[in-house]
Amino acid sequence: MKAARIIEHHRPLEIQDLPDPQPGPGDAIIRVEACGICRSDWHGWQGDFAWIGLFPELPITPGHEIGGVVEEVGKDVQNFRPGDAVTTPFHMGCGRCEYCQRGVPNICSNVQVYGFVTGLNGGYAEYILIREADFNLIHLPEEVDSVTAAAVGCRFMTGYHGVVRGKVQPGDWVAIQGAGGVGLSAIQVANALGAQVIAVDIDDRKLEMAKREGAVFTVNAHKENVPEAIQEITRGGAQVGLDALGIKETVVNSVLSLRKGGRHVQVGLTTSQEGGNVSLPVDLITASEIDFVGSFGNPHPDYRGLLDLVSSGRLNPKRLVEKEVALSEVNRIFDDMTQFQTNGFNVITQFK
Repeated sequence: MKAARIIEHHRPLEIQDLPDPQPGPGDAIIRVEACGICRSDWHGWQGDFAWIGLFPELPITPGHEIGGVVEEVGKDVQNFRPGDAVTTPFHMGCGRCEYCQRGVPNICSNVQVYGFVTGLNGGYAEYILIREADFNLIHLPEEVDSVTAAAVGCRFMTGYHGVVRGKVQPGDWVAIQGAGGVGLSAIQVANALGAQVIAVDIDDRKLEMAKREGAVFTVNAHKENVPEAIQEITRGGAQVGLDALGIKETVVNSVLSLRKGGRHVQVGLTTSQEGGNVSLPVDLITASEIDFVGSFGNPHPDYRGLLDLVSSGRLNPKRLVEKEVALSEVNRIFDDMTQFQTNGFNVITQFK
């Protein structure tokens, strides 16, 4: 099979011919029909995220936003058969630990991320092996095609879960820092729930996209003081703030934009500059009884509600797809990401 491989950080990926993966007893082989090119993949290519243990030995095949069809299953797989349309969360759960048993495998004790763990190759390839297939695979409804599944695969489902973790209610003011893939997804979801969304970014093009996805106000962080602008728009602060970026400025701005009793949801992982640590206004958080909530991925059981909303048309992840590209175009997309020239999702749909 053909696969795009990270051979060396910062160097172009190489298209290689590799042996097709073979399933173990509980595994499945998926023929990849669509795989999103996520900024997290770009970070892996840069060598980021070492501080949280995501620093695999190279070479490795990236890609964790997957839609495809079951090609082959191991002898112990019960719930999937060749020909089934499927996706998988980017976070692979073991299915046995206390968190998997509690229905929150996104925080599995042994969680692994495709393309970020030695020996766990991702979906920039014609085929991908899914371990513990009965636990980790998700059946796709008829209304959800592979490109939509890839669009759901990381950024959209992460934005969805962040909004759920924020306990967003109809009429709430929700201030979302960052109008990239996760931010736009969260805007679409919060708008569908009846929230009043404020989008914050430094790029007017992305703020225009945010309006199309349902933001009722936008704030350009290069031109305005973000907390002051949001406090004024909402007449006292947002009920929910969601940071989709993970840089110090956006984390702090989100907290400072909340009203008393508000909830900050941290979705974006930090950059190499923060290295996982951001100073916070702890006294304000305490005196205002602000909740600071972490949010990672989307638990496997919550896919039913998410996919039902997609099937019914209330959510439309595919609308965020900017381009469908070939495997050979990955390096160009990574270069565009380096220059912050991407708008929306780029999805690999040609693998030959």
